[in-house]
Amino acid sequence: MELAGFAIVAIALVAAAALLARRGADPDPALAQAMQGLAQGLARLQADLTRLARSQDDLRQDVHHGREASILQLSDVAQGLRGELGQAQRALAEVKAIEQGRARQMEQASDSLRRLEAVVAGSSTRGAAGENILARALAQLPADLLEVNVAFGSKIVEYALRLPGGRFLPIDSKWTSVGVLERLDATSEPQERRRLVEQVARDVRSRIRDMGKYLDPERTLSLGLLAVPDAVYEAAPEAHGEGYRAGVLVVPYSLALPYVLALYRLTVRFGCAVDTDQLADRIRGLEETLRQIDEEVEGRLSRGLVQAGNARDALRDHLVDARRSTQKLLLTAESEAPSALGVVVGGPVAVPSVRRISVAEVD
Repeated sequence: MELAGFAIVAIALVAAAALLARRGADPDPALAQAMQGLAQGLARLQADLTRLARSQDDLRQDVHHGREASILQLSDVAQGLRGELGQAQRALAEVKAIEQGRARQMEQASDSLRRLEAVVAGSSTRGAAGENILARALAQLPADLLEVNVAFGSKIVEYALRLPGGRFLPIDSKWTSVGVLERLDATSEPQERRRLVEQVARDVRSRIRDMGKYLDPERTLSLGLLAVPDAVYEAAPEAHGEGYRAGVLVVPYSLALPYVLALYRLTVRFGCAVDTDQLADRIRGLEETLRQIDEEVEGRLSRGLVQAGNARDALRDHLVDARRSTQKLLLTAESEAPSALGVVVGGPVAVPSVRRISVAEVD
């Protein structure tokens, strides 16, 4: 813009010089005045152009400063974002490291558990670890409620809960099917899994039969509790109903203590359960006694009562006959006595009075 202004001023000066040269030495006053006015206008135009140039410079500087400030702010923001991203990456790395450490710990725990199962699975120590787990759970019970090594005939159960009425709830622990469960967890073939599940169920049924030997009807409620690992409990659900019908509750280790407390509370609340077998035997005995009493009443006692009734009727008939005979004898004696006495003596004779016996007196 500034260059354009100078070009316009130069063109105007050149035009003025050309006009002066054409006019010669005697310039026209009007033209001189026009030229003067043009020079003043050009001066004002130059001043305006100068101010416009300064304004453009100021605007250019303001834009430049604003752009620099914006660039600085954007740089600060970018640096802040880079810092936060770095912190997030460090936190993510820490979380990843923690998760990797936890995964290693889980693997170590899993290996330890497998080693423990391998030890427990041996024939000489079978059930020992399971009994220790159960012992820790039952240790929370009061000492006067838990009995250890209780004999039921020739069998001895490790734990028994004392119940009201002097009875017991046998509690046994069996760690079963460890190898079968490992193969079940490792295989995905349906037929093989079905076969392994059936093997686990057979093992549980065998333990239920063993547990049934503790159910003494005189000392227990014909109910026992069999604690097994949670994996065994989940793998053989159909055996739970069979155990219940046999009087054995199959429970996992994780729920053994709640089951024991619930059974004890129910026993205390509602009293000792009735032994249905013993009750049925006693009812049958009572029925037999009542039948014998009925036979006695309907048999010998009835015959005796009939005979006594017959004898009473016979005696009554004989007594009636005897009364009639006595009445006849009395009437005959009263009618014949005066005449017989008068004939013998020959005159009136005083006949002693004879008292007449009534039938009521004979009775």
